[in-house]
Amino acid sequence: MPALASSTAVAVAAARDSPPLADALAAARAGDEWAFVVLYRDLQPRLLRYATALVGADAEDVTAETWLHVAKDLRRFSGDLDGFRGWVTTICRNRAMDSARARTRRPADPAEPADLVALADVRHTDGTVLDGLSTRWALDQILALPRTEAEAVLLRAVIGLDATSAARVLGKRPGAVRVAAHRGLRRLAERLRENADGVGAGPRRGGERTGVADV
Repeated sequence: MPALASSTAVAVAAARDSPPLADALAAARAGDEWAFVVLYRDLQPRLLRYATALVGADAEDVTAETWLHVAKDLRRFSGDLDGFRGWVTTICRNRAMDSARARTRRPADPAEPADLVALADVRHTDGTVLDGLSTRWALDQILALPRTEAEAVLLRAVIGLDATSAARVLGKRPGAVRVAAHRGLRRLAERLRENADGVGAGPRRGGERTGVADV
């Protein structure tokens, strides 16, 4: 794996040059370290946010294992940029599920909305609902959604995958992911409107899960 922790100069140069991500993917597959750093800097903040929603405090370990796997197998990856993001997210999800199973004998470690907010998202969001996802309360509401809807919203709105790539991650049909994401965003929109109106503001805690990955 490229020595990310010792690649400050490379990362600074990559940020300055800002090459197209598709070009960075091609270069990374050819073994260029600077390109791997560019891809890492683009996806890691969103990937860490997604992993935090799945496994809470274990998210950093999960994403570290994910990037180790990516660095090992990247030369064998074939696909475009969205395919790459879906591939990395699938690896992350699998690692998260393994982590969740491994800790079944330990007390649950819930994902804290405050931790999610602290992770910067480099993408711009679209629409009133997505604009509100940066608030602590709204992020808490994602974790309170039914599991399928929560993951669909996280993959579409946080990771930024299209429906086809998100479907591959979840092992579902694209239409099912679109429906789940639509329902989840509709629920969030309703709750955000209620919060704005001062009606029922605040997260609903009764019986909700401590994270998306209840395995």
